[in-house]
Amino acid sequence: MRTIADTNTVISGLLWHGAPRSVLDAARTGQIALFTTAALLAELEDVLLREKFVQRLTQVNLTARDMVLGYAALTTIVETVSIGPVILDDPDDDEVLACAIAANAKVIVSGDSHLLDLKTYQGIHILSAGDLLALL
Repeated sequence: MRTIADTNTVISGLLWHGAPRSVLDAARTGQIALFTTAALLAELEDVLLREKFVQRLTQVNLTARDMVLGYAALTTIVETVSIGPVILDDPDDDEVLACAIAANAKVIVSGDSHLLDLKTYQGIHILSAGDLLALL
């Protein structure tokens, strides 16, 4: 299943246990195929560099760059496509939607209410990590 993981899901999966970690594990075992873009990887690194993640990164003895490179190795990087504004309250979420279109994804997995409230976008289902795992 061609899947896009929003940055919040990726961070939760990389740094903690729970449903987001299980989504990444599903990619590791080939149950799903994860796709991303250079812009989403840059966003991931920017967010991981925030002060609130410093202690957790220290605990797992990794840098933000290590985390990004590890995640990138788990994904297929696609060239983004241009889409019109969709989520006016959080335009960064449009990059997730654009990635999904470029990757011909079937699912976006996210914890972001702006995306989850859409439920679908151009036939792409938008699910929480728990809901995606229930499908698998």
